[in-house]
Amino acid sequence: MTAAIQLTDITKSFGTQRVLDGISLAVPAGSVYALLGTNGAGKTTTISILTTLLEPDSGTATVAGHDVATAPAAVRQAISMTGQNVTVDMVLTGLENLALIARLRHVPDPKQVAAELIERFGLADAADKPTATYSGGMKRRLDIAMSLIGEPQVIFLDEPTTGLDPAGRREVWDTVATLASTGTTIMLTTQYMEEAAHLADTIAVLARGRITASGSHDDILEVAGAADLESAFLALTAEGAHS
Repeated sequence: MTAAIQLTDITKSFGTQRVLDGISLAVPAGSVYALLGTNGAGKTTTISILTTLLEPDSGTATVAGHDVATAPAAVRQAISMTGQNVTVDMVLTGLENLALIARLRHVPDPKQVAAELIERFGLADAADKPTATYSGGMKRRLDIAMSLIGEPQVIFLDEPTTGLDPAGRREVWDTVATLASTGTTIMLTTQYMEEAAHLADTIAVLARGRITASGSHDDILEVAGAADLESAFLALTAEGAHS
């Protein structure tokens, strides 16, 4: 299967701190890939390199067949990203937020695109309300809907449920599952083993700048020698864990 995302021996340091220490991974097109790790593990740095916001110190990375270093404009045309902080305009309504992004991306018939997305993401009842009145889960769903405008080949979700209560987290899980069913390639980062297991086809555990394990949910449990998700995460992110 063709890789939508490919990293080979990527390193990145900030001053004397080595954040990424030669990571390699491949994300098949149309799959959901979860990069799991604690705070400071290097997840956001990896996403920033793949979305052309940072340059790696060494190694190569391609997204949708485009090299992030030599063809960053082509990469940006092929992707969309939702960061840890929701970026919707709180004064505008849900429909107005979507229509604004559609116009900025020069999508034909922005109002129609906005109407279709507001319905698709279960926000029709709040379509004409200011987003300041939305719950955390609703705001995140709107944020993800905005990231779909322009039909990107690859979507990056950087800790999409950070700060959400359990109900809001479940809303986002349902949204990501629906999105994955369309065949879009999704790469997400998370600190939650349960979230990765629920959403992803493949999980990679990142610790101290290196991938300590990767595979299916069951593969991760086997590598960690653990019977449950929490124990596996603790084992694979502990000092001394290695691939």
